[in-house]
Amino acid sequence: MARLILSMDGLVLKEIPLDKERMSIGRKAHNDIQIDNLAISGEHAAIVTILNDSFLEDLDSTNGTLVNGQRITKHALKNNDVIELVKYRLKYIADDVAGAQPGGEALRAARPAAPPQVRPPTFAEAQVTTPRPAPAPASMPQASIRIASGPLEGKVLELVKALTSLGKPGVQVAVVARRTEGVFLTHVEGGGYPTVNGVPIGSEPHPLKSGDMLEIAGVSMEVSIVP
Repeated sequence: MARLILSMDGLVLKEIPLDKERMSIGRKAHNDIQIDNLAISGEHAAIVTILNDSFLEDLDSTNGTLVNGQRITKHALKNNDVIELVKYRLKYIADDVAGAQPGGEALRAARPAAPPQVRPPTFAEAQVTTPRPAPAPASMPQASIRIASGPLEGKVLELVKALTSLGKPGVQVAVVARRTEGVFLTHVEGGGYPTVNGVPIGSEPHPLKSGDMLEIAGVSMEVSIVP
């Protein structure tokens, strides 16, 4: 499981596992990661984690969010990236091998590396494309998406992967996840949320059912699901 190492002025404060699909960072108490400092905005930033990938987004904070010294709006996190929120540092650890605190003291004993997993689509792949044929896992529902508007109208996209990215990078990107308990739509990138049957889905994963109409990056799509 990916995690963050929170530190200030070189002193490690705590380790935070990224155990939710979306974790908010900010000064207010309702945030998943609360940093009680007036220089931190009430809702400063958020991290969306999908399988092995985590995406950081600045939530129009007053003092901004930096990664490795560069100010960002949205950023796909890589192992050992350092998120900077004023004088606080959040080091992103992508795998399950123990990191080390300043001075070389290990946070925990190293554990055997987890077996490799199939990597989900990245932002660069977040356009509707024809997937390569592959059998759907028996434990997951069969699903497809029919494009209902735009130049690809009528095209049917079979959801053969666990995760399929849809939309346009820099405009709006969402991910459709097939799980044993159903099919879910999650917002990843963009100023507005995708809609399901005309209603914005918000920041949490939204369950889909057969016949639902989606709109992502201005394109309408119809969902078909076979349990």
